[in-house]
Amino acid sequence: MTMAADLPLSGLVVVDMSQFLSGPYCSLRLLDLGARVIKIERPDGGDLSRRLYLSDTEIGGDSTIFHAINRAKESFAVDLKNEDDLKALRGLLAKADVLIQNFRPGVIERLGLDYEHVRTLNPRLIYASISGYGEEGPWVKRPGQDLLAQARSGVMWLNGDEDQGPVPFGLAIADMLAGAACAQGILAALVRRGITGEGGHVETSLLEALIDFQFEVLTTHLNDGRRLPRRSSFRSAHAYLAAPYGVYPAKDGFLAIAMTPIPKLADLLEIDALAPYRDQPPTWFTARDEIKVIIAQRIAQKSVDEWLAILEPADIWCAKVLNWNEMLESEGFKALDLLQTVTREDGVVIHTTRSPLRVDGVRARVERAAPLVGEHSGKIRAEFGL
Repeated sequence: MTMAADLPLSGLVVVDMSQFLSGPYCSLRLLDLGARVIKIERPDGGDLSRRLYLSDTEIGGDSTIFHAINRAKESFAVDLKNEDDLKALRGLLAKADVLIQNFRPGVIERLGLDYEHVRTLNPRLIYASISGYGEEGPWVKRPGQDLLAQARSGVMWLNGDEDQGPVPFGLAIADMLAGAACAQGILAALVRRGITGEGGHVETSLLEALIDFQFEVLTTHLNDGRRLPRRSSFRSAHAYLAAPYGVYPAKDGFLAIAMTPIPKLADLLEIDALAPYRDQPPTWFTARDEIKVIIAQRIAQKSVDEWLAILEPADIWCAKVLNWNEMLESEGFKALDLLQTVTREDGVVIHTTRSPLRVDGVRARVERAAPLVGEHSGKIRAEFGL
């Protein structure tokens, strides 16, 4: 087991005033790198994501999503309308290394906890802000929610088939990407602080993270006459890439095929019908749907394993499409040792994921589940003299 003292951020104190997903995901990444995360919660109910259910599963009174994203953090209950509690929070910030907040625009200023005020308490503090759409423009006061950010970013037009209309991702990608971007910014600011001794303000938003997520295809769009991408109308997997890129049904499952020259694939699959397209690379784009229909008809004639036995030795980029159960039972997944079980004194037991990072060849592991509201308030007050 990797102890926090062995990790790069050991000894750093992160005060996380955020809730829902983006900010807590950011602090989770820092925690997995060794930081101590003190989560600021309202005494009356705590983080709203405690009641944000992905299913009807509740563990220890909280949602599974709260447990997943707040494991091993400490909870400090603070009533932001109470001046004594605010004073205690300011005292904590004066001794902290990082602050993360994702309040609606204007709220943090009314609390007197915006960057300009907090930096007077602690010039070495790295202050991180995550918003929905930045600090300027007509969308600033719009709800900074994942689905709405996806809608405004254009990303929905990259998913699904051409005749489906916009298709959202089935994950909170705006929250996760914004949290990851914020963590990168915090780490860079900490490096600078190590050189100059000065703190700084790191800012990002759900929209900015989604725009960055699309940098590859947006760059094509901006330099291609601003033509809108046209998704394939059959087995679409990428709005731009040519055939055969896609996922095809086999006899007993699905086979993903990535970038592959049509002549090589035609020979391996023994498809005479691809002859008109063999030596015409432009048609791999312009006749993308027609080519994929032909390939799909052939793939459907054998099992996934039969095709893999033919394609993989020929160095064709392909893979069986796994569901979660298949993925969890696969040797490739098991070799990574990416799962852990965390517990709490009240009997809560959560099976969840581990850090995606390895440091010096070792992946961090924690034992504590997400905290109860205010579980560590007394301990934190005593330790920091609040």
